[in-house]
Amino acid sequence: MASENDPPHAHSFAYGGQAVIEGVMIRGEHAVSVAARRPDGAIKTISYPLPTWVTGRWRKIALVRGTLILLEAMVVGLRALTFSAQVAAGEDNNEEPIPFWTIALTLLTSLGLAIGLFFVLPLIVTAGLVDRFVESSIVSNVAEGVIRLAIFFAYLGTISFMPTIRRVFAYHAAEHMTVHTLEANLPLEPSNVRLFPAAHPRCGTAFLLTVMVVSILVFALLGTPDLPLRIASRIVFIPVIAGIAYEVIRFNGKHSGNWIVRMLSGPSLALQALTTRPPDDDQIEVAIVAMRTAIDADADHVAA
Repeated sequence: MASENDPPHAHSFAYGGQAVIEGVMIRGEHAVSVAARRPDGAIKTISYPLPTWVTGRWRKIALVRGTLILLEAMVVGLRALTFSAQVAAGEDNNEEPIPFWTIALTLLTSLGLAIGLFFVLPLIVTAGLVDRFVESSIVSNVAEGVIRLAIFFAYLGTISFMPTIRRVFAYHAAEHMTVHTLEANLPLEPSNVRLFPAAHPRCGTAFLLTVMVVSILVFALLGTPDLPLRIASRIVFIPVIAGIAYEVIRFNGKHSGNWIVRMLSGPSLALQALTTRPPDDDQIEVAIVAMRTAIDADADHVAA
């Protein structure tokens, strides 16, 4: 594994990741790594190659890749979350692969709950409380979008009071700060990581907020058909909205120095104040280990 005293190297690939239970997952160019801390204080890591459907030619097609990346985040994130939960609990069988049916059932349940909470519920509230007073389809869809955003903010604000989630949010910040350090071409040392902010423009929170905003624009074009059709449209158009949102995030990431892009990215960065907490040195150490493991796994893949 690379030493923290190694000279910095430029990385053309945009490394990213997510926080898990007592750990961090880093998504590399060819592999995924997870580092999590055991109850005895030791850090355990795992790395594995990305699925071929994630790295194939479909990944290069605009709009399509947004949906693929959303699916990838759910599948890879579930495996990382399961590994970290077992490590944090002190279990030793945490390298066993997750059965396909378990992944499928968990993802379907999670996706169904998310769609119900953030897409169907705002529509039902709008149909019952707003549509009886307005005739404009644009006003109706904008009101639905505002309700969706309110539910989203309320959800983030509520879970941020949970002690376990607050620790996950601290690891979230540690992951962002470590990515910033890598992108600045500085050695992965805690003192360097501490130089950077907890927010990052390519954060999943920024993606979710962009999805909420894009959905207002997309659904405003669909008018206000009968409620069953409107509910169906909220489900069918999710891949389209995810595709557009990803392209927006990707564009913003490539042009982060532009003052207009910085202004448009401001709300997303501000929102991350809800999903990050100041990390301690132990959490930063875990994030650094996860990043080094991902970099080493990518290097091994290229050398193979």
